[in-house]
Amino acid sequence: MDLSADLRRYLQQSRESLLASLDGLSEYDIRRPMTPTATNLLGLVKHVAGVEFGYLGDSVGRPAPVPLPWVEDESVWDSADMWATAEQTREELVTLYRRAWQHSDESIAQLPLDAPASVAWWPQERRRTTFGSLLVRVVAETAQHAGHADIVRETIDGRPGSDHDLAGDADWWTRHVTRVQEAADQHAQPRS
Repeated sequence: MDLSADLRRYLQQSRESLLASLDGLSEYDIRRPMTPTATNLLGLVKHVAGVEFGYLGDSVGRPAPVPLPWVEDESVWDSADMWATAEQTREELVTLYRRAWQHSDESIAQLPLDAPASVAWWPQERRRTTFGSLLVRVVAETAQHAGHADIVRETIDGRPGSDHDLAGDADWWTRHVTRVQEAADQHAQPRS
């Protein structure tokens, strides 16, 4: 079993799921804040591009081949990586993300999981780690954000995540939502 290849496969599944959340939506819908903390689809793509360049590139001695302005000016610490400016296009950020995939995949092909790594933005006492640890972290973070994207997309236009049809058809989902609501209703607080 090749653990690196397995991790890369899971990472790729989440990457593709995240990008699929943009399909068919307007520029407005992929940018607008959908949660009280401003989570938005294009911002998630921008964020994970930086995550891959940082953890699977910079932290293992393979600097990003392209500049990330929000890292260079340190606005990343003010969440500049979590939303697209009006000037940043969908095409630009999707292309950047695909470039991050390529760069990360080169790291996965070239480095053993036990290769030393150092994360410059972590506290000094935790900074030293391994490539494998960072790869697991990126797989987990990308999967988490792909899940966020599924929920945000469903909130925008009702399109569920890619595994939706595995559970059942429209009638099954209607019955399921009714069951869940009835269970929740058992704990509803009376309004005063």
